[in-house]
Amino acid sequence: MESREPKATGSTLTPSMYSNRVMLKTILESSDGETGLLGKTVVVGGWVKSSKLVKNEPVPLPPEAAGASPASPERKGLTCLEILESRIPCFRTIIRILCGPASSPSVREKLESLIPKPSPSSTLFLLINDGSCISTLQVGIDSTKAPMSASQILPTGTCILAEGVLQKALANGKQTIVLKAEKILHVGTVEQDKYPLSRKRLPLDSLRDYPHIRPRTTTVSSVTRIRSTLDFATHTFFRNHGFLHVQMPIITTTDAEGFSEKFQVTTLLGNTSKKEEPIGVSDADSVSLETVKAAIKEKSSVVEQLKRSNSNKEALVVALQDLRKTDELVRQIEAREKSKPATAVKPDLVNFNEDFFGRQSYLTVSGRLHLESYACAIGHVYSFGPRFRADKTVSPRHVAEMWTVEVELAFSQLEEAMKCAEDYFKYLCRWILDNCSEDMKFVSRRIDKNITHRLEYMTTSSYDKISYREAVEILRKVPDKAFEAQLQWGVPLTAEHLSYLADDHYKRPVIVYDYPKAVKPFYARLNDDGTTVAAFEMVVPKIGTVITGSQNEERFDMLSTRIKEFDLSRDQYEWYLDLRRHGTVKHSGFSLRFDLMVLLTTGLTDIRDAIPFPRSLGKANN
Repeated sequence: MESREPKATGSTLTPSMYSNRVMLKTILESSDGETGLLGKTVVVGGWVKSSKLVKNEPVPLPPEAAGASPASPERKGLTCLEILESRIPCFRTIIRILCGPASSPSVREKLESLIPKPSPSSTLFLLINDGSCISTLQVGIDSTKAPMSASQILPTGTCILAEGVLQKALANGKQTIVLKAEKILHVGTVEQDKYPLSRKRLPLDSLRDYPHIRPRTTTVSSVTRIRSTLDFATHTFFRNHGFLHVQMPIITTTDAEGFSEKFQVTTLLGNTSKKEEPIGVSDADSVSLETVKAAIKEKSSVVEQLKRSNSNKEALVVALQDLRKTDELVRQIEAREKSKPATAVKPDLVNFNEDFFGRQSYLTVSGRLHLESYACAIGHVYSFGPRFRADKTVSPRHVAEMWTVEVELAFSQLEEAMKCAEDYFKYLCRWILDNCSEDMKFVSRRIDKNITHRLEYMTTSSYDKISYREAVEILRKVPDKAFEAQLQWGVPLTAEHLSYLADDHYKRPVIVYDYPKAVKPFYARLNDDGTTVAAFEMVVPKIGTVITGSQNEERFDMLSTRIKEFDLSRDQYEWYLDLRRHGTVKHSGFSLRFDLMVLLTTGLTDIRDAIPFPRSLGKANN
């Protein structure tokens, strides 16, 4: 069965298959310029971005209808209330003639009180957005049809679901099509004083404190749509080239690189902390700081009550003494916490046979080792998922949890992996330009005015490929640039080195290959020179390294030696060595840091703004 998505073709509007609501993108980005949609009745929903209240003018009766009969055509379309309100001036004139100036004011007031007064009417104009596109739709609601007061509907962030008729907007307005609401189906009110987006345009770093609310902002919703499009493009590229998608485990017992910082997975942490507790610790020492601070609040409240009553001075003295002792206890606990060394689960103190998995386990930093086993069985494969690094480096390019696309190609060498990586990267850039035009216009206007031009250039230009040795020679010839890190052969190229190559020297993406064996993972294939390995990095202007890859060591003896050089536990990698024992094959692969690709295509500068719920050092809000 084909999926039925909302479409606007000609004058047809199709609601979502799973809701009677029509997405705003269907209306505002219609192929026929919206004109064919006029007069259509639709249900729309969204969140209020801005609003205003306009008082309605009384509806005057046309002059030619003054003597018309009730069934005359001129009265057609007017309600009884509107006709009655239009006759109010006539009623007042009759009263003045009948009563005259000499009549009693009280009689005149009684007669005028019988005349119905026009009810105050107004229109609520709401600009709403449902996240399906950049644009907003204006919804006009007569206050008499609103299910609650205007003060509850107008605030920014209010959610509404409305049914109405699409109409042509006024010529002098920004909107070309508007919705005249006939029925309000739902209103989700907002606590305005607590809603963070009530303020004008919060900066991105402030929005990070509200990761659950920030998707409602235009910038974050646009970035999210671009991220989703990159996700879809990834699967499309690999499916079109015969790759199979294989899910890799998040929990593993092996270090995929041999030198990375890992998050340990264990259920023994609580037991360990009890075993390591010093002998002679009193009950007072085991009281938590939060419990004592809560007690201080209660005792302070008691003191305030006693002060206000001024009836029992002895009780007040006792309460003050108790409060001072509790304050002192808080200071002692805080001092103890500061002096405590950082506790960790140490292998020599823990029996991991009692752990959930029966051995030391970690969150994976890479799935490429596991992916190899499928490449050596079913050919070209790829995986897409979160990877974890317990690296405490604070950087706008790194967080603890990052999504990564990992690829393995059977019967291939380094050159094929580099070619595939370049083709995939260009495909993503081209796909975004072709399928996210409105969002790209927005990020060009709001974030980076050169972003579209940069992506176009990366899509059409050829990429230089240089060896690590050539890169070092280029960097050594830079006389007028002093790098912070000392440049010498055999050490990793730093971010500033790579940035110079891509931003200043080549001014386009560059691929650096054949790195020293000490700076790349143990599984990278050793070259004939014995000092370098068949590994590469794709470096992109303004971002840095986006893709890393290698041809993997298929020779059993060489891989065994490399495991020993990295001082890794042989037992943990026996399953990996089996792939070399039983039908070994030349193979290669690479990893694309997906979150950095989002940075590249949006012009953002901090990776925490490109991830829905970022997890960084000291930050895991929800």
